[in-house]
Formats: sequence, structure tokens, C-alpha cells
Amino acid sequence: MSTRSLTRIIPSIPVSDGAGVKLRRSLGQSQGLRLDPFLMLDEFASDNPDDYIAGFPPHPHRGFETVTYMLAGDFEHEDHLGHKGNLRGGGAQWMTAGRGIIHSEMPLQESGRLHGFQFWINLPAKEKMKPAAYRDIQPEEIPEVTIDGGSVKVVAGRLETADGRTADGPIQGLSTAPLFLDVRLEAGARFTQSVADGHSAFLYPYSGSLHVGAGDGRTLPNRQAGVLSDGDSIEVQAGEDGGHFLLLAARPIGEPVVQYGPFVMNTREEIEQALADYRDGRLTA
Repeated sequence: MSTRSLTRIIPSIPVSDGAGVKLRRSLGQSQGLRLDPFLMLDEFASDNPDDYIAGFPPHPHRGFETVTYMLAGDFEHEDHLGHKGNLRGGGAQWMTAGRGIIHSEMPLQESGRLHGFQFWINLPAKEKMKPAAYRDIQPEEIPEVTIDGGSVKVVAGRLETADGRTADGPIQGLSTAPLFLDVRLEAGARFTQSVADGHSAFLYPYSGSLHVGAGDGRTLPNRQAGVLSDGDSIEVQAGEDGGHFLLLAARPIGEPVVQYGPFVMNTREEIEQALADYRDGRLTA
């Protein structure tokens, strides 16, 4: 087995999105800070309602998938097709914008803790214009597996524990074959996971820190995305304050990416078409 090492660290920076929601963005700060097929990773975390109460009013997307994962708090999703869903703490939503979707994500709470993540995964050219779809994943649908010194929630792909157990997340069968784990380790605890050779992978500690790689590894502080080298396994050890982190991996697409805000296509002409379709009311037709 070849253990992946930490090759790049992308610190998250404060940004504002939607109607003024305060976020921290790591991947996606610029076009050069992507990891095929991952386009963006945002973390929102606040006890102050002024940081999140305005939410994300109706806005369009085309050409990729958005994934929202909630640790605490409640959002309501609504789209142009009349679908509504409640994103509860511990749950997730996997939305395929495809040809086009217009949706909103608004907090259902007026106070208290709101903490979660949203990341974008690109779609290959042949799938960019497929019909829009989404899946609300309730907390009880996400397997949680106890491991030595911690636990793992499996949203997508398969967890393979050090003692030979496996657990499959509710999201399976996508062309990018995503792996999405939420891992929580006590201080000094170790975690290993197999990852397909050639798949892109990164870690994002949202609490504590990690030592990444075989042996003592390289330190990855919290709220920084750690891009990993190629290899077929990942090994981390939690720092002295423990380590809670997201592990994300997927098959690269290897196609040109042209992005204009909420539209991600392969060519400038396709972006211009998306803008025209949105302006003329054809985006979701």
C-alpha cells in the first residue's frame, strides 16, 4: 500500500455569499485553488444570527452538483419545481443542478448555533445538461461507525475500517465515485482509509488538528484544506486537542472548466448560453 502525503495546504478565508451569510472558503477562492472534480468548499459556523439569518434567497445553478452537510441548525430548501426539504443538523442534501435549477436555502431558526458545509462537485460534459434532481438525506440515513478512538459518519462511498468492517453511505453510483466521510478522533487517535489510486482527495479539519501521512506526518491545522498526493490509502493522527475533519475524494474528470458564478460549463460559449437561458427564462426548461 502507498500512503498519501500532504502536498498543499489551502487556508480558508472569510467571505460573504447569498444575502450576506458569513462563510470561510478554502477550495474555490480562485480558479487555481480547485481540485478536480471539487470546485469549492465553504464552511459556515456561527452562534450569531446576524451572520446567517439572511440565508440564500432564490438563485440559479447549472452544470455541477452541490452538497450541503449540516452539523447543527436547520435550513429549508425550496426549488422551482416545488420541492421542499428540511436540512437538519446531522443530515445532508445532494443536489444535481444539471441543466438548471433555481433554488433557495433559508435558515429555519432565528437564534442558536448554525454549523455546516457546502461543496461543489463538477459534472462531466455528458451529464451537465441532464435533468435537475436532489436528495434530502436525513441524519438517521447516514451510518455512524465506532472506531478505536473515535467515530466516522459515511455520507458517500464506502468506509473500510482498520479491523475489516465496512459501511456504505447513502450516496452511491455517481460517475465521479465520491467518498465523503465525517471523522471524529480523540487526541492521538489514528485513522486509516483506502482510496482509489488516481482519485483526488483532500482533508478539512473543522476542529483540532491532524498529522497527515505515515509516521508523524505533516501537521494540518483546523479550517485549512489539505490536498493529498496520489496513493491507495490515507493515514492521519489527531493532534493534542483531537481532530474532527471531512475526508473528500472523487474521480477527476479531466475536462476544461469555465465558471461564471453559479454556472460551470466546459466552454465560454456554453456559459454565454446559460446566461441567456437564465435571462430569457429557459434555464430550467
